[in-house]
Amino acid sequence: MNREILRIALPNIVSNITVPLMGIAGTAIAGHWDSENPAATIGALAIGVSIFNFIYWNCGFVRMGTSGLTAQAFGAGDYRECTRMLVRSLSVSAVMGLAVLLLQHPLGEFALRIMNGNQIVSDYYYARIWAVPAGILLFGFNGWYTGMQNALIPMLTAITVNVIHILCSLWFVFGFDMGIVGIAYASVAAQTTGVVIAAVALPFRYGKLLTRIDWREVFDWHPMWRFFTINRDIMLRTFCIVAVYTFFTAVSARMEEGVLAVNTLLLQLFTLFSYMNDGFALAAEALTGRFIGARDGKALRRCLKRCLVWGTLISVLFVGIYVVGWRDLVGLFVPADSADAGRIVELAGRYIGWIIAIPIAAAVPFILDGIMIGATQTRIMRNSMFYATAIYFLIFFAFQGWAGNDALWLAFTLFMFLRGVLQFFMTRRLRSIYSQADLR
Repeated sequence: MNREILRIALPNIVSNITVPLMGIAGTAIAGHWDSENPAATIGALAIGVSIFNFIYWNCGFVRMGTSGLTAQAFGAGDYRECTRMLVRSLSVSAVMGLAVLLLQHPLGEFALRIMNGNQIVSDYYYARIWAVPAGILLFGFNGWYTGMQNALIPMLTAITVNVIHILCSLWFVFGFDMGIVGIAYASVAAQTTGVVIAAVALPFRYGKLLTRIDWREVFDWHPMWRFFTINRDIMLRTFCIVAVYTFFTAVSARMEEGVLAVNTLLLQLFTLFSYMNDGFALAAEALTGRFIGARDGKALRRCLKRCLVWGTLISVLFVGIYVVGWRDLVGLFVPADSADAGRIVELAGRYIGWIIAIPIAAAVPFILDGIMIGATQTRIMRNSMFYATAIYFLIFFAFQGWAGNDALWLAFTLFMFLRGVLQFFMTRRLRSIYSQADLR
């Protein structure tokens, strides 16, 4: 079972780790491009990235909804349904991508007003918006590949996408002196390349398993209704996450000078952990769906217990890394000789304790998210997220008057922790998950 978990988790960890590395690289490139005032440039990039996080995370239900249903069909040996899930996922992704492009101006103006974005952020937005259709299509492809127990193709795609993004960012930013707009255009080139790779790999790996497409079966009302019901719950759950992160950035921008830049850097460190741990969450997601589809309750129990252990071990590892090397990690983002370097490091030292605590608080919740998706227990995911989000805002507004930025980090940490606690008890200590595999 550990080998099976690692077979899926390790490629996903490699895939996932490239995402925060891309964010780290983008932040570092922005900071070094404007070495005289890196805090302002990093802050502008953070606002721009937050806008696209809002878009992408609210479209991320395509990947998660596709993964769980595909994994259950794969576990049951129903390859016709696997094919139908691929077509459904890509069709929904294409429609959503087109809708975002058509609505780019009202979406952009609203986001810029809410986030207090300046002209640099606006230029970044209107450049990067052209990457969104390809990015959503990648969600569809990756969700399907994950459900098919294949982590290798998403890994190769992610590595290629992020290498191209970093190289093009360096070229556009420094070669053409485009600033953070160059980072936006690098996203367009990278995401488009990723879709081409995912599409080309499909017939080579699954040409013999894919069945003839019957469009009436693909868009049959009952499976489509289940698909959209699951995705609706995931979308509402994801909207809460986006609201939490967007609020975090917006509040940071209104605090004392330098807090936005420091919170952005610290969130990058947290993201590094989250994407590492998410590799095991994706393994839990794929294997949970597979064992439920195969009605193998014994394997499901062993899988979930081991995934939770692996997630905990990753959290302990990152606590050690942050305790020992946080100064070096923060130093990656800001040139040592810049005017803001001392101030940023000093501010980061005030709040680094939260980044050390969060891996412990978030380890189990991340794995439980994967379990819920694989089991298609999306209603529990949605409801637990509603409660955790309400507590997040309650904690912040209760303590902001005297705790300031610490109140923001306290609310964020409790938000992460409570997601897992609520899911654990709402599934009757996972018994409702196990019962799905025991049904005959």
